Amino acid sequence: MRIIGGDLRGKQILPPANYKARPTTDFAKEGLFNILANQLDFSDISFLDLFSGTGSISFEFASRGCTMVTAVEMNTLHYNFIKSSVSKLGINGMQVVRHNAFDFLEICRLQYDIIFADPPYEIAGLEGIPDKILSYPILKDDGMLIFEHPAAFNFKGNPHFIREKKYGNVHFSFFSKKIV
Repeated sequence: MRIIGGDLRGKQILPPANYKARPTTDFAKEGLFNILANQLDFSDISFLDLFSGTGSISFEFASRGCTMVTAVEMNTLHYNFIKSSVSKLGINGMQVVRHNAFDFLEICRLQYDIIFADPPYEIAGLEGIPDKILSYPILKDDGMLIFEHPAAFNFKGNPHFIREKKYGNVHFSFFSKKIV
């Protein structure tokens, strides 16, 4: 796995062999960041990565100049890996929080421009996670939620749904706080 863009482009992120997270593929990340690069000035946004896993998406935002990045990961092994990688990569402005993502939603008092959520695909209640996230005041009014999910789920009927992009087996659904 590597960072595909920005100042840290080409840097390898190598989780240990016993790592259980499913990282977003480089192909899917490239597609996602091609979309975002045309819409965002990364240096002006705040970013929250729920279910951070390897930290890969957080590292991409930081590499592109995002100075307020929060990565939330519950698994201790994963949290330690992300924290260690932040140090090795010399990233400033990235906070790594070891917490359950749902509990974090309840205690977080900050607001973010972009929230990315990539829960384990086998998690119970996956279909309700976007609405759960949007029910908390952590996304700015003009912000965007990006939800990574398997093909078996379709969010087109959700009133906050903006669009879906597919990259192989990876699906990204985009949501707005406003009802569309």
